Amino acid sequence: MNSSTVPEPVKRIIHAGSRSFGRLTAGSRMLPSFLICGGQRCGTTSLYRALSQHPLILKAVLHKGVHYFDTNYHRGPDWYRAHFPLRRAAERLLDEHGYPGQTFESSPYYLYHPHAAARIARDLPGVRVIVLVRDPVERAHSQHAHEVARGFELEADFARALSLETSRLRGQQARLTADPFAYSFAHQHHAYRARGEYAIALEQLAHQLGRDSILVQEAEEFFTDPKTVYERVQNFLGLPHLGFPEFEQHNARPRETELPDEIHAELRAHFAPHDAALTAWLGRTPAWRA
Repeated sequence: MNSSTVPEPVKRIIHAGSRSFGRLTAGSRMLPSFLICGGQRCGTTSLYRALSQHPLILKAVLHKGVHYFDTNYHRGPDWYRAHFPLRRAAERLLDEHGYPGQTFESSPYYLYHPHAAARIARDLPGVRVIVLVRDPVERAHSQHAHEVARGFELEADFARALSLETSRLRGQQARLTADPFAYSFAHQHHAYRARGEYAIALEQLAHQLGRDSILVQEAEEFFTDPKTVYERVQNFLGLPHLGFPEFEQHNARPRETELPDEIHAELRAHFAPHDAALTAWLGRTPAWRA
């Protein structure tokens, strides 16, 4: 049976049982050697699916986004390990290919959550991080459509949702920073401008992990020239080149309305200094500014 046809209540029971078994075998399980940390609505699912097809990569057992270092950290390390394959699976790959298997997950909120970077650095020393960035104006508009479709955003008008962002997020970053186990729904789901200020988040990530541990790629290039980006990612991860996967675009969500010119111009101006700072990470002017 295709997993997409399994009813959600049944999925939850299966996942709970798998995690319970996973906790019992936590000491024998792998930890990720790399993470996809965002950004949200930047093609992370498509990259996750492409990398999952590499012969030496073992994906997370239950689902791509574990959200341990942002919203589930209180569940503890055994809970996290329960999501990943047994080490003997990686050892079999070493015997077959001469390279050890790697595992990973993809949780876009890691890039934005104030405690995620420090937790990753502490619990996964030496981990490598991949970040996809996208035209932040398009990203914000796409995020809004996505949140509305999932029922996480009740304001269907994008302009109105943007106008509410400041009041919705006021004090949330400080509250989350002060209380490591606090949660903010608005911070996770309604940060349309803030989550496109990539350079700020990347500097915080680099402060904890080091710049050499982070690879930043443009979603636009990934979708127009996926083989080039895929090869770059393989080199970054130290993976041998064993052919190319099937490249597909996942989670693309059509939007019923075009972005009004005045909102586009306002957002383009807002993101100008953030895009300029991103140039140092990409080694060139972002595609949407070129």
